[in-house]
Amino acid sequence: MTVDPFGTAALRAAAMGAWTASPARLREDANVEEDHARGYYRDRVVVELAQNAADAAVRAGVPGRLLLRLAHTDDGTTLVAANTGAPLDDAGVASLASMRASSKRDGGSRAVGRFGVGFAAVRAVADEVGVLSTTGGVRFSLRDTAALLAQAGAGSPALADEVRRRDGSLPALRLPLPADGRPPSGYDTAVVLELRDEVAADEIRALLRAVGDPLLLALPGLVEILVEDGDDAPRRLARVEDRWTVASDEGELPLALLADRPVEERSARSWRVTWAVPVPRAWADERRRAADRVVHAPTPTDDPLDLPALLVATLPLDPTRRHVALGPLTDAVLEHAADVYADLARALADADGDPLALVPTGLGAGPLDAALRPRLVAALARTP
Repeated sequence: MTVDPFGTAALRAAAMGAWTASPARLREDANVEEDHARGYYRDRVVVELAQNAADAAVRAGVPGRLLLRLAHTDDGTTLVAANTGAPLDDAGVASLASMRASSKRDGGSRAVGRFGVGFAAVRAVADEVGVLSTTGGVRFSLRDTAALLAQAGAGSPALADEVRRRDGSLPALRLPLPADGRPPSGYDTAVVLELRDEVAADEIRALLRAVGDPLLLALPGLVEILVEDGDDAPRRLARVEDRWTVASDEGELPLALLADRPVEERSARSWRVTWAVPVPRAWADERRRAADRVVHAPTPTDDPLDLPALLVATLPLDPTRRHVALGPLTDAVLEHAADVYADLARALADADGDPLALVPTGLGAGPLDAALRPRLVAALARTP
């Protein structure tokens, strides 16, 4: 018999009660989950899983190690994302089964995820999802959600009508169920995705091939990423500092700058900026990938950055979490970013590199790039 260490029965009862009392709530939850899975997070599955892994390591105060394993079986293809760090607990399960209610809002300055929506990315590629930890497991199932709603709809015609109108597009992440299983040996938690079809499997393969040093630079809570895609030899990423020249700084922002941000963001007053350039022997390879370089805040955004360095900064994001929100808070972080860029120039000179290669030329690739360039020039001009 499967035990229920996280009280998922109560979470299911609360969600089903709300949907039965107001079928419009079902429609709202389904639309929100669909928006994030099909729109905002359509290509962010691996990044979001890595972010959760980094935050778990930070909370536990241990080096973060992440395993990304793509496995093929007779039943289909499965992605396993296993990590070290804080195992699953009651608050974590409740957060997974909610939208916009993260359990990590008090995670400190190194916690990346605070908004409680990133886990919805798994729905872009999977309808059956498991989270297995050393403390127990839960699963989310579109198939079981449909069955539970069918049972509830037998006594609620309005709910049954809403389910019929959804045509199978249901909020699978709102009804957690207990699950058996353990994470792979040496890891504390594993997210297991039964990929929907071969199209989803191809998307994950492409995302795994794109995993590289920028992800480790953006998520300092991780010290190692092991990628096993089933076709090529395993690929291990670690010791990123051996391949990059890095400059970082952090501090605290005035509370007034956060006055127009959402309530749950206002406690996140700390800022952190990292700039990095590959060491000279890796420069040519990295330049070939410069065309798709973007701002990391701290995970990749859709804002282009046409500079010869990688920027990772705690910049505020818009509701899609794909673009930086311009305004006074962003301006303040960009000022700090300019100072750290000058520090990078000094570090590059100390490493026998060419600091003049960092001087911005040409026009910005986008609004954020354009806002950053004059600040960089000013900071470099006053730096010996």
